[in-house]
Amino acid sequence: MSLSSSRAMAGTEAVTLESLRKKMADFARERDWEQFHSPRNLLLAMVGEVGELSEIFQWKGEVAKGLPDWGEEEKQHLGEELSDVLLYLVRLSDMCGVDLGKAALRKLDLNAAKYPVHLCKGSSGKHTDNPSGANENPKSGGGATEGL
Repeated sequence: MSLSSSRAMAGTEAVTLESLRKKMADFARERDWEQFHSPRNLLLAMVGEVGELSEIFQWKGEVAKGLPDWGEEEKQHLGEELSDVLLYLVRLSDMCGVDLGKAALRKLDLNAAKYPVHLCKGSSGKHTDNPSGANENPKSGGGATEGL
């Protein structure tokens, strides 16, 4: 992936998970890095990047939506760390043979069934706190914060 093609893509084309997957595969292949991209290695690298992302927020306390009190340099750094996490996630899903887009849509559907609007609107409770036991499905994930 050349820098110029990345810049062109960012300015003119819609970014999709598939386009990122292809660019990451090309990037790794061009550098002969595929040998290092086992699922375990990618996961551990991604966790490291999540740590770097967490570090940005560590001493900030709660921040307002849109980060109005942040400078442009801080926002750019945040974007870089978010991108690192996204790119590792896309590469990990590719190396695991998981269609990340389809998996995410399926998860949204599962969460919609687990957290019906009429029972959950405005609540941060777990699905097991819902008055209807019909929403309990231990195989589909954990609490409300996991659903996002």
